[in-house]
Amino acid sequence: MKPFFSHPLMFLLSSLLLFLSVPGAWAEENTPLSGEALSLDSCRRLALANHKALRMAQESRIKAGEEHRAARTSYLPKLSATASYMYNSRRLALVGEEDRNALASAANALGTSLSGVGQALGAMAQLQYQQTQNPAYLQVLEGLQQGAAGLGNLSGVMNKVDEALQPDIHNMFVGVLTLTQPLYMGGKIRAYDRLTHYAEELAGMQLDAQTQEVIYSVDEAYWQVVSLAGKKRLAEGYLELLEKLSGDVEKMIAAGVATRADGLSIDVKVNEAEMALSKVDDGLVLSRMLLCQLCGLPIGGGVRIADEDSTDTSLSSAEVMPADEAVALAASERPELKSLDLAGQIYEEKVRIARSDMLPQLALTGNLLVTNPSLYNGFEKKFKGMWNVGVMLHLPLWNWGEGFHKVRAAKAEARISMLRREEAREKIELQVNQAVFQVREARKKLLRAESNLASAEENLRHATIGFSEGVIPASTTLEAHTAWLQAQTEVLDASIEQKLTQVYLRKATGMLR
Repeated sequence: MKPFFSHPLMFLLSSLLLFLSVPGAWAEENTPLSGEALSLDSCRRLALANHKALRMAQESRIKAGEEHRAARTSYLPKLSATASYMYNSRRLALVGEEDRNALASAANALGTSLSGVGQALGAMAQLQYQQTQNPAYLQVLEGLQQGAAGLGNLSGVMNKVDEALQPDIHNMFVGVLTLTQPLYMGGKIRAYDRLTHYAEELAGMQLDAQTQEVIYSVDEAYWQVVSLAGKKRLAEGYLELLEKLSGDVEKMIAAGVATRADGLSIDVKVNEAEMALSKVDDGLVLSRMLLCQLCGLPIGGGVRIADEDSTDTSLSSAEVMPADEAVALAASERPELKSLDLAGQIYEEKVRIARSDMLPQLALTGNLLVTNPSLYNGFEKKFKGMWNVGVMLHLPLWNWGEGFHKVRAAKAEARISMLRREEAREKIELQVNQAVFQVREARKKLLRAESNLASAEENLRHATIGFSEGVIPASTTLEAHTAWLQAQTEVLDASIEQKLTQVYLRKATGMLR
C-alpha cells in the first residue's frame, strides 16, 4: 500500500499541471464563501458533487438502466411501416409479343370474314325487300348494317385488349405495415432481460466503488493539508527558537563566554530551518491545490481547512476491528466483489444467449400491403391492397458446429469470471488484514511518539535552563531543540497516519461512506 502521509512535491505538481490542462477546471460551481473554513464532510460533499469520474459513473448507471428498459420492450409486439417508390424503364408484358401479334392477326381475319358475310346477307335482304316490299326484310337489313358497324370497331377492342396485356408500371408505389409478436426465441429475450438487469446493478456497484475512491482521495488530501499545516507551525516555532538562541549566543560571544564557532553553528541551523519552512510552505500550497481540484474548487481560491489549526493528536477511541470480522464484512460489502458476482451472472446469461441461436424461433406476423398500380384489379392506377397474418418458424439445421463453439466460448468466459472473483477475494482478504495490521501499528507508533515527545520536552527544558545558566554549551541546547522538533514531527505524522489507516480500513471493508 502506498504511504498515507508522504506526498512528494513532484507528484503534487504533476497533478496540478494535469488538472490545469482540463477544460473548465476553473468553474466556480459550489464554491464556498470567501474565508470559510471547509470541514472534512464539506470537502467530501463538494467532491461528490463535482468529481468528473463520479459523474461519468452516474451517467453509466443511467445508460445501463435505459438499456435494461430497452431490452424489456422485446417482449412486446413491434409495428413497422415501409414505403418505397420505383421508376421502371419498361412496361410489363403479360403475354409474349408473338402471341399478341397472332391474336391481332386472327382478330383482323375474323373481322374481314364477318364483314363479307354481313355484306352478302345485306344484299340478299335488300333484294327480297325490293321484290316483296316486306318490312321484315328491312329490319334484317338494318340489323346487318349495325352488326357491320360493330365489326368495324373490332380493331379498337383489340387495341384495348393489347394495352391491358401491357400494363403501365413506370411509376410504382408500395407500402407495407408489419406487426411482429415474438412467441419463442429460444430464451434469448429473457436472457437479455436478465443480462441488462445485472448490468444495471453492476453500474450501481461501480458507482459505489468510484464514490469510495473519491472519498478516500479527498480524505487523504485533506489530512495531507492538515499535516503540512502542523509541520509549518512546528517549523515556524523551531525557527523562532533558533533565532532567539542565536541572539542569546551573540550576546554570549560579546561577553566572551561563547566562541564564534558556536554562533556559526547556530546560524547554519537557522538557515536550514528557513529552507525547511520554505519547502513546507511550497508543499502546503500544492496540497491545497490538489484538494481544491478534487473538490471542484478554483485552484487559487485560498481555501482554508477547519482542522489545519488543530493540535489534537489523541488516539481514536474506536476499537480496532478483529481481522476475521473485517474480512467477513469486506466479503459482504466490497463493491468490487459484488461487481464480480454480477459479472459472473452476466456471463451465465451470455451462455444462454449463445445457446438460443441453436434453438427454434417462433413469431406471429401480420402485414398490410398496398400498391399503386394495384395488383388486384388489372393494374389499376389506384392504391389498393390486402392484409395477411401468419406464423414464422426459424429452425437452424446445419452450421458446421458454429453454435457449439460459441456456447463453449461463453462457458469459458464464465469460468474466467469465476476465477477472477476468487482471485479478487484472496487479494481483498490480504488487503483487509494489512489494513487491520496498519491501524494497530499506527496506534502503537503514536503512543511511542508521544512518549518520545514527553522525553524530548523534558530534555529541552533542562537544556534551556542549563544554557541560560551557562552550564550547558550551545551545541547541546541545539541538539535538544532538534530532538524536540523531530519528536513533534513524529507525533504529527503518527497522528495523521492513524487517521488515514482508519479511513483505509473502512475502504478495505467497503464501509467508507
